[in-house]
Amino acid sequence: MPVRFIIRPMPRTTPKTREQLFEHLADLGIETSTIEHSPAFTVDDSKAFRGELSGAHCKNLFLKDKKGDIWLVVSLEDRAIDMKDLRHLIGSNHLSFGKPELLMEILGIVPGSVTPFALINDVDRRVNVVLDAEMMTHSMLNYHPLVNNATTAIMPDDLIAFIRSCGHEPAIVEL
Repeated sequence: MPVRFIIRPMPRTTPKTREQLFEHLADLGIETSTIEHSPAFTVDDSKAFRGELSGAHCKNLFLKDKKGDIWLVVSLEDRAIDMKDLRHLIGSNHLSFGKPELLMEILGIVPGSVTPFALINDVDRRVNVVLDAEMMTHSMLNYHPLVNNATTAIMPDDLIAFIRSCGHEPAIVEL
């Protein structure tokens, strides 16, 4: 009887924890501040929970195009984004939201926790990062630290340094 082999894909690396994210930021010399709050799944949830937290508040779109390219678009929370216009601005094909399984596979997070900080988990560097140019003019930016029950503030230049430390070169685009 012939020997049969079962070929299984290599396991994905374990996603980094919030504490590992903070250690990475500290190793880069990046200072942040974090507040805890109830889980926030939407921009409206975030508005209700954040209180008087200063700085720009942002939204994050995890997208996939027809060619299979992955995009993380990070903008001011109230920015209206037309997907048809966006694809032309960033040079992609038809865009749709990435499925939760793809989000977990690539960024190691669940829906409601999408954040540029999750790029720490994109070990294969599959994500194209797009940052809203107007967002980057603010003195402080706020994002979830891999989980949606906290918000972490970071300066724009430090955000770019962090993204680059993860092997990505962000495109800064007028959205």
